[in-house]
Order: sequence, then C-alpha cells, then structure tokens
Amino acid sequence: MTASDPEMAAFSSTLCMYGQGVVKGYAIGRAVVMSAAALEVAHYRVAFEDIAAESERLISAMTAARDDLLQMAASLPADAPRELAALLNVHSMLLDDPMLIQQVCSVIAERQYNAEWALATQGQLLAEQFSMMEDDYLRERGADVRQVIERVLRVLSGTTNWLPNLDAVDTEDSLIVVARDISPPDMMRLRGGKFGAFLTDLGGPTSHTAIVARSMNVPAVVGMGHVRHLVRDADQLIVDGFNGVVLINPSEQILREYRLRQMAYQDERAELAMLRDAPAMTLDGILIRLEANIELPEEAVAALAAGADGIGLFRSEFLFMGRSTLPTEDEQYEAYSFVVRTMAGRPVTIRTLDLGADKTLDGEVTVAANPALGLRAIRYCLANPDIFHTQLRALLRASLHGEIRILIPMISQMHEIDAVRQAIDRACADLESSGIPYARNILLGAMVEIPAMAIAIEPFAEQLDFLSIGTNDLIQYVLAIDRGDKDVSDMYDPMHPAVLRLIAHTINAGERVGKPVSVCGEMAGDARVTRMLLGLGLTGFSMHPQQLLDVKKEIRQAHSNALRVKVASALNRAERIDLVSLSA
Repeated sequence: MTASDPEMAAFSSTLCMYGQGVVKGYAIGRAVVMSAAALEVAHYRVAFEDIAAESERLISAMTAARDDLLQMAASLPADAPRELAALLNVHSMLLDDPMLIQQVCSVIAERQYNAEWALATQGQLLAEQFSMMEDDYLRERGADVRQVIERVLRVLSGTTNWLPNLDAVDTEDSLIVVARDISPPDMMRLRGGKFGAFLTDLGGPTSHTAIVARSMNVPAVVGMGHVRHLVRDADQLIVDGFNGVVLINPSEQILREYRLRQMAYQDERAELAMLRDAPAMTLDGILIRLEANIELPEEAVAALAAGADGIGLFRSEFLFMGRSTLPTEDEQYEAYSFVVRTMAGRPVTIRTLDLGADKTLDGEVTVAANPALGLRAIRYCLANPDIFHTQLRALLRASLHGEIRILIPMISQMHEIDAVRQAIDRACADLESSGIPYARNILLGAMVEIPAMAIAIEPFAEQLDFLSIGTNDLIQYVLAIDRGDKDVSDMYDPMHPAVLRLIAHTINAGERVGKPVSVCGEMAGDARVTRMLLGLGLTGFSMHPQQLLDVKKEIRQAHSNALRVKVASALNRAERIDLVSLSA
C-alpha cells in the first residue's frame, strides 16, 4: 500500500488507540467524557483539640456514602443488570469495614492529618497492597477500594459533578462513555443514556466496567492508558471490541467500512441466537456439553438464558470477597440453592474456596514468598477446617434442590483427595446428627491445574467422579509465565506443545476409565481453538455465558473424529498445531 492509497490517507488523519477489548462488538457514536475520578484533596493538619471532630466528619461522610449505595441497591429497576446489585453491596460493605475506619482515624489522630488527606493516604497504601497480588481478579479489586475512597472524598468535598454532561452532546448517535474508570454506582447514574460502548484508562477483563458491560452486551475497551485525556465531548468514535481498537474522528470512508462491519456482526448475532436451543453436536454425531462459568449467583440467570447445559464452574470465593466477616452457613446455602434452583435440573459444579497466600478473608493482606505456590485453594481449606466444614455443610444442604458437583482446586497429591473425602464424611455425619437433610449422591471432582497432577493423572481419574482442566493456571505453571506480568505476558502460550500434551493426556485418562473431562479455563470460551480442543478429544466445555453460542457454532460445523486424527498427528510429530488447517 502506497502513501497515495485513499485508505491509507484516510487512516493517516485518524487517531487510533489500543486497549483490551473485553466485550466483542462494534460501536459508532459520540464521546461523553467523565471528569477526573482521582480528586485533588486538601492537605493540612488539624489542631489536637479538633481531632475528634475531624474523625467524626470522616465517619459521617463514610456513613452518607454507604447509605447512598444501599439506597441505590435497594431501588434498582427490574431491567438493571443483575451484577450491579452485588457490586453495589460490595462497595457498601467496604464502607462498613471497621478496619478501614479504624486505620484512617488512626492516621488523623497520630499524624493530625485532615480527613481527606488521611483517607487518600490510606487508600494509596491499600492500592499498593492490592497491586502486589498474583490473582488477576483480586489485583483489580484494588479498584473497588479506590472507587469507594473517591466516593467518600466527594462527600467530604461536596463534589457531585463527576459524571459526563449528556447535554453537551446534541446527537441522535449512540453515546460512548470515556472515563478513567467507572464504578458500579457511576454505572447506575449513567442509566437512561443511549450508551453504545464504554472506554476506560484503567481496568482489565474482570474490572467492574467489563463485568457490567458484558451483562449489558455493550462493547467495551479497557486499559487504554490515556484515552480520557485525548478525547473530547462530541468527538466521533469507532469502538472495535474485537481488537481493542478505538478510532477518534475517523473519515467518512472508515465510517462506511465500520458501519458495514457493524451490520454484518448484528446479522451474525441474530443467526447465532437461533442456535440457543440446538444441540451442540458435531457433524459426526458427538454430543458436546456446553456449560457456563459464573462468579456470582445472579449470573446463573444469564447462563440459563444462553442455553447452558449446566454450570461448569461456580467460583465460590466471590461470596467471601469484599466483606469484613465470613459468610455464614445459611448465607452460603442460600447462594448455592439459588443457583441450583435457577438451573432447573441442570448440574451445577461449585468449586470450593480458592483463597490464600496473597489474600485473606478478613481483608488483611499478607504476601507469601511466591503467592501462586503458597497456602492457597485446597491447601488453605485443609489448613482452616472450620471454614471448609461450614462450606461443605452449605453445599450438602443445597444439594437437595438439584444436582451439585463439588470441585476441588489445586490438587497435587492423592492424600489431599482422601482428606477431602474425610471432611465431606464429617460434614455429612454432622448434618445427620442434627436431623438436617441432604442428597447423598454428590459427585466429587478436581481441577487439573498443577502439572504434577496432569502428568500422574491415572489414579486421580480412577478415584474421582470427574475432572475439570483449569487451563489458566496449568499454562502458568507449565511455562513459568505469569500472564499478568506485562514483561512476560507475550510468552503466555496456550498452544505450547507441552500444554496441549498435558491436556490430551488428561482427556485420554478420563476416556480410559469412563470419567467426564471438561475444560473451564479461558481456552474453552475461545472459538478460535474450539476445533483444536475437539481434536484433543474434549467433550465438555465451560465458559462465560456470552461465549456459548460462538463455540456451539464451531462445534456444529466440525467433524470430531477427523479433527482427532489431525491433532494427534501434529502432537506425535511435536509440531505446533495450525488452527487454520483445522478449519479446512
């Protein structure tokens, strides 16, 4: 392409920015820019005799912010994304955390900082602690703390005008929100606008912007760095959620191209929607299980609406996050029961707590020498039997309402399976002695995410009822790559032959002993690798509900046995698998 080429000329006059596309789709519209989320706070010292009054001013502001959040959660309209209620409650619980209140009041008393300065100082410390966490989701939960503190700072300063000025954009086009970050309360206050997309400087795939945008099925690009400083109200934008691309003030030629792409994608989604109730069956008659991954009980509704065959992974630790006290047995029972009832007879796989090492349940942060390899997941549960016992009792009780499968994370040795079975037996005996009913046919499975288990999979496959491959951690441990580390994340390679051999080895072991094997990591929801996974012999996929139909389409167009021959041949020759050739 030469410099005189019209298409090159059109792009040369258009500002193009990149981020992480977290919701697929195209949006064309006008920008509305949110004001800076980070507030400039006053720094001054208070007199000794004014310390008590300053602490009271802080507590009053925190109470007002909390009450506002609770009011919003209680008055959510029926058509609000279900995730918003849970996110609003998380923020309100952070404001109820006595540790946060005590720490900020201590800064006021000991350093004689004014309330704004003390709160901002403590917020910066907490943000740094969260930034050191290994877990992607927990690292991004530092945004919760920041957003809550900014909300209190606004109350203290009397600032309320931080949302975009919708009147500044006089257009019939969709509105595209541009922000440093968007908190759940901000999402609520944005309701009513014709929003076509969300763009943020911060965030990742598990940020609140991403979670709510997915629930609204609105394209979103996050982690853009400085988009809020480069875009002005009413700028025309094109958002490409597939590639994480944002075009600012594009030419008419580019607009025409993207309008055609947008129409084609809308037609494709309408066609996919017709597959909702169609079986996920290959051309050669192999029926594939397509299940959903969820983090909050309310997400089971979206899973059912997408046509999921069940819940393949309910990450139960999210019931424990963002609160200063442990959830009671009854709270857990209600959450698990809600999911089971919602799925109306379809199986529900609930993973036991995957916590520990770099995060604790009381909000106190401790950093292990290597958090990814520390006291976490089942190791944490076995080291904290009271917490584990409560969760097992709640799971057993909820099993009366439908099929529950218990999934144990981070298993590496057979004696851990024995210890889990003994813990389940104790929970059963405890319920029986109290006359509390429960189902007696709960299946027990384990996550295959540690290479040691994948290599020596045979005895695990024999002893367990099912296996679920957690590709996210398996790839990390096999390649010694933290995908959250920007310096090495480009080396995180799901298609590495060593990774694929371990997946194939696990699937084959399950086949030999007649035990179902599924993949619940991100690979399962990536339609580009669906045929490759079928070629490895996979018959169970679990993914975000939004990805189900794309994967189902690939399955229904594939010939499973032919793919197995191609993939086995490539693995035997230690070659990288050519995904394009699998579609031929």
